[in-house]
Amino acid sequence: MKITINEIEKAAKNLAGVVKKTPLQFNGRLSKLYGAKVYFKREDLQEIRSYKIRGAYNKMISLTTKEKNRGVVTASAGNHGQGVALSCTKLKIKGTIFMPVVTPTQKIERVKYFGGGYVQIKLVGQTYDESAKAAKDYSKEIGAFYIPAFDDEFVIAGQGTVGKEIFEELNGHVDYVLAPIGGGGLISGISIYLKEKNKKIKIIGVEAKEADCMDRSLKAEKIISLDSVDTFCDGCAVKTPGKLNFDICKKYVDSIEIIDTGYVAKAMVDIYQNEGIITEPAGALSISALENIKDKIKGKIVVCIISGGNNDLLRYPEILERSLVYQGKKYYFLIDFAQKPGQLKKFVNHVLGPADDIVLFEYVKKNNKEKGPALVGVEFKNKDYLSPVLNKLTEFGFDYKIIEDKELLYNYLI
Repeated sequence: MKITINEIEKAAKNLAGVVKKTPLQFNGRLSKLYGAKVYFKREDLQEIRSYKIRGAYNKMISLTTKEKNRGVVTASAGNHGQGVALSCTKLKIKGTIFMPVVTPTQKIERVKYFGGGYVQIKLVGQTYDESAKAAKDYSKEIGAFYIPAFDDEFVIAGQGTVGKEIFEELNGHVDYVLAPIGGGGLISGISIYLKEKNKKIKIIGVEAKEADCMDRSLKAEKIISLDSVDTFCDGCAVKTPGKLNFDICKKYVDSIEIIDTGYVAKAMVDIYQNEGIITEPAGALSISALENIKDKIKGKIVVCIISGGNNDLLRYPEILERSLVYQGKKYYFLIDFAQKPGQLKKFVNHVLGPADDIVLFEYVKKNNKEKGPALVGVEFKNKDYLSPVLNKLTEFGFDYKIIEDKELLYNYLI
């Protein structure tokens, strides 16, 4: 089946009464900031809080009665699993969903909720790709039908209905559409619809740093599998893009922006504090990319797809931490303190400024050495406060080391 506008139109009919036609909301704050008309496509307001129900249901309703009776198997980092689970309930199909063991608890519980008595969950592997391999093997073993998360014509057509809604609501008057990329299902679907309607519409993909399989593949002009993937944006943490998705992106996607996860965290905090919207990390990727293309979008109509809002609130301390570190408002140090009275007092009174806060202090117990290291975390009002502290550390004779990203100790702190 070739994916065309007609196939996406058929998918829209299949999804009528099953998915919500989510709102396209004008955002005044970002419109003013970037001198553009910025809209949010709120796929986080679907029943499963993600666009994934579109592709999952469109695929499953296309199965024959015989295929449905065999049951279905899929793999998911969370949102696709919820889409399949809800589709299983609506279509009364038995399903098994494989999820990485690192999947946030909130997403696992939501899959259980939507699947009811029709779905069982198996936690396998550290990444989506490992779960997918196990799921495919299991589907062959039991003779069930495998439901792809992104590399499938019916799934892509279902996701393409997001693009259809954007185009129709704006009467075709849209210049840029930004969408996150994991395996490429969403951006494949919307780009087919929007580019076939108007080739001048710019389609911008967004990937997280160290989870950029599609960008690397397009640059290499062949599918690239990442050796490892950063799982902060868990909904897009995919090592290998889909074959169909790669071919479609190669044809239609204008560019891909790569975003540091610290900036994604900052965007999540900003969206929550200003708009009261809780996104998951992958859901904030499109908004995070606006800064990268700010010169291109002045005076333009821009749509950012908020792809999902399934975020475990227990993750917010980590999200806030990443945001502060990225902005240079929080640093961790290893500082050698002389093993004599008054050293901590000297550090607090003479090194730190009046607005600097100690957020972590772990003093190594005293021993016979003249100096002992302490792990110190300091939060600043802004990044300009760091330089005076470094100067004071040197002036008052403190040996120190800033703990950098990717160090083993850093990974325990963030």
